[in-house]
Amino acid sequence: MVSSQFQTVGCILFTQGLVSSYSGNLSIRQGHHLLITHRGSALGSIKEADLVETGIAKNNRATPLASSELAVHRAIYKNTSALAVVHAHPPYAVALAFIEKEIIPCDLEGRALLPKVPILGKEMVVKAGALAEEIAEALKQCKVVLVQSHGSFAIGQLLEEACYYTTVLEQSCRLLYLLKVLGVEPKRYTSQGT
Repeated sequence: MVSSQFQTVGCILFTQGLVSSYSGNLSIRQGHHLLITHRGSALGSIKEADLVETGIAKNNRATPLASSELAVHRAIYKNTSALAVVHAHPPYAVALAFIEKEIIPCDLEGRALLPKVPILGKEMVVKAGALAEEIAEALKQCKVVLVQSHGSFAIGQLLEEACYYTTVLEQSCRLLYLLKVLGVEPKRYTSQGT
């Protein structure tokens, strides 16, 4: 039952090109524990054995098998009300993170759901598990954040919700990218109907 949620979301992320074969990770909160994808698991074909249960505040013997982003997932659960986390590598969003200070969607859905997406780790080489506290802090104010040269972290009450925010971010970034290529400055709408 729980693994089917992971399988559905992992498959969406993989087929949409938001993760490569062995990148990205997913987790859900279960009380004082979390269930997270195994280090190096293929999100496009998750199996029950690819899920690791460990503590949010403390390690257990399964902890070394957990994703290399475990520290970030733990910080998010300690500091937000999230019950699910999706970490992906959406290519258009990651590309724009190199040249933008923040992502401000210009499409209707993006503006409604993600008015502003902060970009963390500017001018840094970011390793897996780094910036955990900064990511968690930023997610108190928004549903998704980007880490330059690394990827996105999205939160929700369900994995499907966090996946949805990830796909909305990438779709908005595709549009922003295409407008930049065309030399068109996106309009920044300030109120409904303008």
